[in-house]
Amino acid sequence: MNKSSCKDFNLIKVSPVSGSIGAEIKNINLSDNLDKSILDEVYRALLNFNVIFFRDQKFEPISQKAFASKIGKPIIYPFVKGLEQFPEITPILKKETDKNNFGGIWHSDTTYQKKPPMGTMLYAIEVPDYGGDTEFSNQYAAYETLSDGMKDFLNDMKAVNISGKGRVAKTRSDIMKHSSVGLKGDELEAIHPVVRTHPETKRKSLYVNEAHTTHFVGMTEEESIPILEFLFKHQIKSEFTCRFKWKKGSVAIWDNRCTMHYPINDYFGHRRLMHRITFEGDEPF
Repeated sequence: MNKSSCKDFNLIKVSPVSGSIGAEIKNINLSDNLDKSILDEVYRALLNFNVIFFRDQKFEPISQKAFASKIGKPIIYPFVKGLEQFPEITPILKKETDKNNFGGIWHSDTTYQKKPPMGTMLYAIEVPDYGGDTEFSNQYAAYETLSDGMKDFLNDMKAVNISGKGRVAKTRSDIMKHSSVGLKGDELEAIHPVVRTHPETKRKSLYVNEAHTTHFVGMTEEESIPILEFLFKHQIKSEFTCRFKWKKGSVAIWDNRCTMHYPINDYFGHRRLMHRITFEGDEPF
């Protein structure tokens, strides 16, 4: 992330939230009919900061989808029902009685798909009085700070990613009780490069995650685990991260091609409702 790039935005006010990742964008109403020049700056901020945040937004499903369609192409999440009239909008509801937090593990969204989503948009409708923050981690920085020897080892490696890995399956268990589309959750698998080149910035990032990555292609799980466990710890070092406190009306948009996130499960007994849209991506290379 280059903080000096903040000066290059003329139509939006961009304020970094950490030294490595994330920026809040102010003086903008996302439900307005925004000029292309403003939208271009918003998207450029996303590419520069990996994740961007907005406060005090007011969306109906139709206006959320309309804005999202100006950022990318909304797609349907495979395991949880979308809204009846807007299937691309997935309600992420944690009830007061739910113990498991949907997606409550460090991950990049649905890397078990051949074409994982380019990005994700999350809009806060109901939030607890405390807790329920989300952390984000810069995977450009995670890759760039590896030793030259480790980079050489990983650069041409590929890894297997599955949808049914044990810990992530558990995080879906409560929401699947009331919003499942009928799949078991272990149906999908994809192979991706361990080091991904961003199609727009051309920068390299680490592209494995604890939620979905099982092993390196050409190696057994037993052989892969020690290296993967090192990478899983390395890629979430504090200096690569930021933490976002949600409020009603908050919006976050993140770039799944170079960012991981972790929704913190520390609000048992409280209700939290988000509306999520994921954007169509391409095949990692």
